[in-house]
Amino acid sequence: MNKKQFISKWARTFMIVLLGAGLAAFTSCEKDPVNPTPDPDPVNPTPGGNTHVDPWADLVNETPHDAQLDGNTLTYGNHVYTVNGELDYNSTIFNEPTTYVTFTNVPSGYTEFKAVYENLLGFTPQGAAAMVPMAMEIYGRDENTGKQCFDLLCNSSATVSEIIRELKRKFIPSSQSPENDPYIQRYLPAAVLEGAANTNAYAPNEPYTVEMCANPNGIQDAPLTGGTVYYTYILAPGGWDTFQRTVQVFQPYNSNIYQVFSCPATYVQCKNIQGTWQGLK
Repeated sequence: MNKKQFISKWARTFMIVLLGAGLAAFTSCEKDPVNPTPDPDPVNPTPGGNTHVDPWADLVNETPHDAQLDGNTLTYGNHVYTVNGELDYNSTIFNEPTTYVTFTNVPSGYTEFKAVYENLLGFTPQGAAAMVPMAMEIYGRDENTGKQCFDLLCNSSATVSEIIRELKRKFIPSSQSPENDPYIQRYLPAAVLEGAANTNAYAPNEPYTVEMCANPNGIQDAPLTGGTVYYTYILAPGGWDTFQRTVQVFQPYNSNIYQVFSCPATYVQCKNIQGTWQGLK
């Protein structure tokens, strides 16, 4: 073998070694297709998904009942929902309620939530706004059912995604936010109800009441979105120092149904609880 042949053979051997090493390195960086390593999830860091079960999960059911409407009151089984008063957009007073939505119980599931929305509360901006804490509480009990409720109530998937992202962080403990972390505020749905305060462990008066009034932003046309936005205040002095919590309610053109356009003020961090929350019924 001459010198030129020797160098050529040596070069080929060297290239084969390098190629083998490169393939081995590439393969070692790939996930095992049989036993893949889960990507870290900042919300649910436990591989295999979150195993958290809400203390009030057993209250969720889809037992159907007839919805009985009598004027401004809807009865569903033994649960009663009522709308009183109106939003006065001619008023210059924005810290006193002019309309109330009362309910004896949080809807048991999507079936009841839909019946209440489509037969009574969806027909007024205050009714739609009052369903926000109901949907929040249902989400706390069962994520999938709660998301269904928000899908029905809200005007867009973007609004739903924003709400769900924040509620997941505030309702479901994780390694980053364990259950005793003040950031975990499972009681948020109660914070907007009349009589509930951090000093009484967010125990609202019964029947549960959402107190509302007009917002100084009033009623605004939103042609790019295809409807009209009603700016509404939920008054919640027990949960926040700035107790006027804005909910933007949307009514599509040529529709008599109202939807939630935006409501971050209802799920932003409220005052930390003093005592143990007993939940809602």
